[in-house]
Amino acid sequence: MASLTMPRPSQSTSASCSSPIPSRCSFGDQNPTFSFSFRDSRSRVHVCNAAAVRCDMAEALNFPNGKPNIPVLNERTLPKFLETARMEKTVNRTTNNRIKLFSGTANPALSQNYWFSQLSDRNLSIQDGVSQEIACYMGVELGKINIKRFADGEIYVQLQESVRGCDVYLVQPTCPLANENLMELLIMIDACRRASAKNITAVIPYFGYARADRKTQGRESIAAKLVANLITEAGADRVLACDLHSGQSMGYFDIPVDHVYCQPVILDYLASKTVSSNDLVVVSPDVGGVARARAFAKKLSDAPLAIVDKRRHGHNVAEVMNLIGDVKGKVAVMVDDMIDTAGTIAKGAALLHQEGAREVYACCTHAVFSPPAIERLSGGLFQEVIVTNTIPVAEKNYFPELTVLSIANLLGETIWRVHDDCSIAFASWIRLSILRGGNPEIGHVEW
Repeated sequence: MASLTMPRPSQSTSASCSSPIPSRCSFGDQNPTFSFSFRDSRSRVHVCNAAAVRCDMAEALNFPNGKPNIPVLNERTLPKFLETARMEKTVNRTTNNRIKLFSGTANPALSQNYWFSQLSDRNLSIQDGVSQEIACYMGVELGKINIKRFADGEIYVQLQESVRGCDVYLVQPTCPLANENLMELLIMIDACRRASAKNITAVIPYFGYARADRKTQGRESIAAKLVANLITEAGADRVLACDLHSGQSMGYFDIPVDHVYCQPVILDYLASKTVSSNDLVVVSPDVGGVARARAFAKKLSDAPLAIVDKRRHGHNVAEVMNLIGDVKGKVAVMVDDMIDTAGTIAKGAALLHQEGAREVYACCTHAVFSPPAIERLSGGLFQEVIVTNTIPVAEKNYFPELTVLSIANLLGETIWRVHDDCSIAFASWIRLSILRGGNPEIGHVEW
C-alpha cells in the first residue's frame, strides 16, 4: 500500500499546529502570483491537502504493480482566508476544554493527518498520539472514541472521555455504505447526548440522501426529510454540511444548518493553472446546475457559461441532447456537486469534444464513484478530474487523471467560527481571478 510521510509542524511558527500542506508559493504576500506550466496529468495521481495547492513533485510518479505512489508533502503557511485570530497563538489545551472533536469510521482520513485508502476492519479506536489534520488546525486533540461492530452487524459506540458540558463536533459523512454510516452517526449523537454534552454538532461533509429531496412522481418517499428528522430526534443541535445537492434540504431540518461551500478549495487549485481567461468556459452538465456553474464562473474572471441539455430516462441513466453556448477551441471546466456513475458528466464531455473543446476538466465536491464511474472517467475524455475528500476515495479507484483536494482546513476553520459564534461566510472574502492583462498564462489569486 502506498504510504504518506508527513513532517512535524515547526514549533517556531505562530500556529504550532498548522497542518503540513504542499507548497508552491508563499502566502505571506498580499497578492501572491502563481505561474506553473501544465504537466501531463495522465501520468500521475494527485493527492493534495487543504487550500487546494498542487503537490510538489520533481517528476512524474511511477505506478509499480498498478498502485500509485503518494508524494511527500511539505510545510507551508495557510492562506489568509483560513487564518483567524485564534491561529495567531497556540491554543491552551489545559484551559480550552469545552470543545470536543470526534470522528466516525466513514472517513477517518479527513480527521487524521495520514492517508490510507480504506479500512480493512470497520472497528476503530482513535488513540492519543495519532496525527490529526482537522484537530491540528484547530489546536485541539481528537477525542477518544471506541466504535465497533458486533457479529450480527450491530454498532457499538463508547466515548472514552468526558463530554459533560462540552460543545461536541462529530465528523461523519453518510457516504457508502450510506445506511451503516448514517446509523453510526445517530448512535454517536445519542452517546454524546446521554453523556450530557452541552451542544452536539453533526459535521456531515457528504449528506447522502440529499438527492431524495422531492417527489418526482406519485408514491415516492422524501428520504432527505426523513434523515433530517432522524438526526434531529437523535439529539443533534446543529448540522454542518458541505455542498448539499439542493438548497431546500436545509429547510428539512428543525435545527440550524450551516452550509459550507467547497468552491474556494477547487478555485484556488484552478487558479494555479496556466490558462488564459479568454480560453476558459464553465459548463453546467445539466440545467439544474446552472446556478452553481454561474457562481463558479463569476469567480473565474467572470468566465462565459455553457449548458449541456440532457433528458433523463431513468435513475442513473442520462442522454445528452445538445449544447447551449460556445466551447470551440476553449478549455471547458465542467462543474457539479457530485459524480456518481459519471454518466451525465461523461456524455457531456463527449459532447464538448464534438463541439470543438480543446480540453475538458471535471470538478466536483463529492466523489461517489459508483460503478462504472472509474471506467468512464479514465477513458480519455478528461484532462483532469478534480474532486475533494468529503468522501474517501479507495485506492482501487485511483486513475491517472484524478486529483483529490482536502477540505480539512476549511472544515476546521468553520468549526472554530461556529464555536466562537462568528460568521462562516469567510469564503465570500476570496476573489480568485485569472489575469486579463500582461502575461495571459499566469494564474493570479487575490486574498
